Amino acid sequence: MVERPVPSCPFCEIAAGAPAVRVWEDDGAVAFLDHRPLFPGHTLVVPRAHVETLGELPVAAVGPLFATVRHVAGAVEDAMAADGTFVALNNRVSQSVPHLHVHVVPRRFKDGLRGFFWPRQRYESDAAMAEVAAAVARAAGWQPG
Repeated sequence: MVERPVPSCPFCEIAAGAPAVRVWEDDGAVAFLDHRPLFPGHTLVVPRAHVETLGELPVAAVGPLFATVRHVAGAVEDAMAADGTFVALNNRVSQSVPHLHVHVVPRRFKDGLRGFFWPRQRYESDAAMAEVAAAVARAAGWQPG
């Protein structure tokens, strides 16, 4: 984890005080409105320290960051009189800025967004699903009891 701002990173610049439409900040994170929102109130929550992906975030920082995300999600829902929120995080793929950021998007029933913004599909069989589950469990170092 880089403790100092990375000069070429726009989110590090915002965390260090560059202009942004802030909605929350604390010692560990800054939350600000996305400049190209899915809906008004779409907020980004970024850790102050530069990390690119969730896997690079120190374990001790995960809880505090997601406590902030939880707080901001409630505030976005209340402020926008939304039915709920969509909370999302990209790691590398579709990550427009290589600095960990969590999207908090206000949602309304029938707001036009579908699923996770891409077509969903079923596993071709229960066996194929079990094979994928086993591969992920092995990679996670977990063995079913």
